Amino acid sequence: MPVARLLRPDRPFKPAIRSALLSLVLTAVACPLALAGEPAQLDTLALRAYDIPAGPLGATLSSFAVDAGIALSFQPALTDGLNSPALIGRYSTQEAVNRLLAGSGLDMVRRSDGSYTLVARRVTLDETAVLGTDRRSDALPAVYAGGQVASGGRLGLLGNTDVMDAPFSVSTYTSALIKDQQAVTVGDVLERDSSVRSTGQTGGIVDSFFIRGFPVGEGNLGELAFDGVYGVAPNYRVFTEYAERIELVKGPGALLYGMSPNNAVGGVINVVPKRSLDEDLSRFTASYAMNAQLGGHVDVSRRFGEERRFGVRINGSTQLGDTAIDKQSRHVNIGAIALDYQGERLRTSFDWLRQKERFDAASRPFLIAPGVDIPSAANGRTSVSQDWGWSKTRDTSALLSGEYDLSEALTVFAHAGGGKSAVARMSDQTPTIINPAGDTSSTPGYYKFEVKRYTVDTGARLRFDTGPISHRTAVQVSRYRDVLSRGIISAPPILSNIYHPVDRPEPYIPEPATPKVSESELTGVALADTLSILDDRAQMTLGVRQQNIKSDNYNPSGVVTTSYDDSRTTPLFGAVIKPWDHVALYYNYIEGLSKGDIAPSTASNAGEIFAPYVSRQHELGVKADYGTFTSTLSLFQITKPSGELAAGVFSVQGEQRNRGLELNVFGEVTPGTRLLGGVTLLDAELTKTAVAGNRGNKPVGVPSVQANLWAEWDTSWLEGLTLTGGAIHTGSQYVNQANTQKLDDWTRFDVGARYTTRIDERPTTFRATVQNVFDREYWSGVASYGAFSQGSPRTLLLSATVDF
Repeated sequence: MPVARLLRPDRPFKPAIRSALLSLVLTAVACPLALAGEPAQLDTLALRAYDIPAGPLGATLSSFAVDAGIALSFQPALTDGLNSPALIGRYSTQEAVNRLLAGSGLDMVRRSDGSYTLVARRVTLDETAVLGTDRRSDALPAVYAGGQVASGGRLGLLGNTDVMDAPFSVSTYTSALIKDQQAVTVGDVLERDSSVRSTGQTGGIVDSFFIRGFPVGEGNLGELAFDGVYGVAPNYRVFTEYAERIELVKGPGALLYGMSPNNAVGGVINVVPKRSLDEDLSRFTASYAMNAQLGGHVDVSRRFGEERRFGVRINGSTQLGDTAIDKQSRHVNIGAIALDYQGERLRTSFDWLRQKERFDAASRPFLIAPGVDIPSAANGRTSVSQDWGWSKTRDTSALLSGEYDLSEALTVFAHAGGGKSAVARMSDQTPTIINPAGDTSSTPGYYKFEVKRYTVDTGARLRFDTGPISHRTAVQVSRYRDVLSRGIISAPPILSNIYHPVDRPEPYIPEPATPKVSESELTGVALADTLSILDDRAQMTLGVRQQNIKSDNYNPSGVVTTSYDDSRTTPLFGAVIKPWDHVALYYNYIEGLSKGDIAPSTASNAGEIFAPYVSRQHELGVKADYGTFTSTLSLFQITKPSGELAAGVFSVQGEQRNRGLELNVFGEVTPGTRLLGGVTLLDAELTKTAVAGNRGNKPVGVPSVQANLWAEWDTSWLEGLTLTGGAIHTGSQYVNQANTQKLDDWTRFDVGARYTTRIDERPTTFRATVQNVFDREYWSGVASYGAFSQGSPRTLLLSATVDF
């Protein structure tokens, strides 16, 4: 049975080697400041009389702490929607706290300075319960101090894993961060991570990313995982209304999640869907984004039946109006339903979501003509897109998941689901800047795209001991399939200018047919085992996945032109050593897998099929958990081969190697002060190229420096008021392999505030954010094919959330 485990308190670091190691990890972070005076402690034995009525948990705890002389600060989102029982009688301080927190899922944890904070209860299992924190499908790792990041996340096949036990660099962003950031999409959430840079456009229809300098999502074939599996997440954009958390596992993940549908190797983004809560929730959020983008979001959670085993979570939202970009308007409708059943042995869930997004004059990325110096960026609100342009995207997805405990030691699981995405767009396609004055040439077109995705897997997790060695073993069989249909009809090019856009008349373009273009199938069998000794102080993970890749390409008549059928085996080796309770050293070797190319029709060897590309990562790192603050320092190297056309022959002669140093930090550094951010230093190189002159150059879209720092401060002069701010810095980057065209570095500053209070006894939160507060003009987001985008303009975001 689960037992509560408090977060580890701060511990003094006596040995010199510990101090040196931890100083290296937190070189840029100040130590927590001690509070003046000595606050009261929970372990006092003195009894006091209490007469506290039942009521909202947050307000009750704040009042109780003042009366008891306890220095208490906590993230208001932790107590949203929770109520405390009545407290009547004589109790010690600890007994009173236990009664007030009963059933809340929260613990009051002492900091090293004598003050206290609230954290979500961390759960472990006794020796007879064998599946760790992944025992229940809805048992998410606890929220870490500060509320912005969780203490662990899903590692695909390996299941939920504590940050300190993961042989990878992982980040899990919580619903509290999503709400407080006013994040609309997953791309907004991942602005908090220095390892990630978005290559999508502000005001565009696509979210795509670079992780550790490699592209993710540019082909948009369901590249994000949903509840741990590919094939379900919407194709072009994932909204946050139905997301409980956003998990990021950095580096290739072929063994953990299977081969990604679009060959990504920089990392895996997993969307954790919302599930029904233990406490009923009825929440409404109203939002505003300049110029006149208005929105409303309803979030309802209920549980029913005997022992409240059945649950439902419903989310619905709409956003519409003019955006901050000239001539542009946007309308979004989102609906999501999550059903679940939590029995003694059987646990199931069903997710269904549907979203529609329409843009008028959607933003497009830019290309640059060869030999042209890149001009300075125009203001982000200036739009080159024609006002007659429009875009419509529709996504529908569903996923059925279940797990069953065959015994105390063995659980079987399965998933089945899929999604359908359809895009129709009438617009001027990617404009090309043709001279330093900013003149552009673009080709209008009517574009239609449809993809259907299907996914199914089954497997088992087992825990057992062999002498002093504990094993956590998992096996999985999976199958993913997608069918892509596409069509486009183009018109003659039109001219404009990035500084002084020119309106052009709308051309007549008939609606194109959408014949089937390709059909792909990925099947695999995976086995992994985590071996632990010395009470999990030394862990080693070994795994292997056999992946088969099958693909057919079709001509407009439906005839197969090329076929592909190949397979590869991808291994994993990971190790974690904990020399001290608060420190973990880790190493991993893991591979990524990409479908091999087929030589294009322009090559003399047209139609030749190449073997799958295997990318390789080595990573070495150290993690330090101070109880309320954690940091990760890692060194990594990823190599990825590629095919190139040279002298009329297509062959696999290219290779990109990214070496990097990452420092990531999160948590509460002092009571009421939270930090989240990091620095990523990248040494990227084209180590092999078909063009000799490009060898040794930097790859397209990979800056040398990426840095993020976000801070929150709960003011002492007005209870409930939190001030926020942060910055994103991205170094200069090249847009061509010859390294002759380069974008300048840029830095964006954001500021904000939120105020949490109660209106008519209803928890209410007001939020305000100004993005790009100095309205800096910059180029952002280089895609792997050399396209780049205008940066975000200064934008005001407002929202108000009320729980009923």
